[in-house]
Amino acid sequence: MDADDRAGHPRIRLDDNFSTPTRFSVLASLGEGVEIDFTTLAELIEANDSALSKAIAHLVDVGYVQTRKGQVGSRPRTWIRSTALGEAAFTGHLRALREIVELGGRRADGTRPVATD
Repeated sequence: MDADDRAGHPRIRLDDNFSTPTRFSVLASLGEGVEIDFTTLAELIEANDSALSKAIAHLVDVGYVQTRKGQVGSRPRTWIRSTALGEAAFTGHLRALREIVELGGRRADGTRPVATD
């Protein structure tokens, strides 16, 4: 992290592309090199098909995920994977969230330090 990244409140570095729980959950589910089919991803993040489709379309448009279409037997399938750009953006977003939590006096795990007298 360079000096420019640390300037100002960390909320400035939050990525609006993760502003919906579904888009955030998609990237959280796609670790580096992980490819998940649409149905499995929908079940994993408990999202309906419409909401997930919209989230994936948005993330594709900004270059954060890629999709691959194919078939398993006679059934069409869509697989989703994160891109290097998406991984970097998600990592930066998480870093900003952690910094915001820590500025509020909490640890990254959400607990507050115990005061000792």
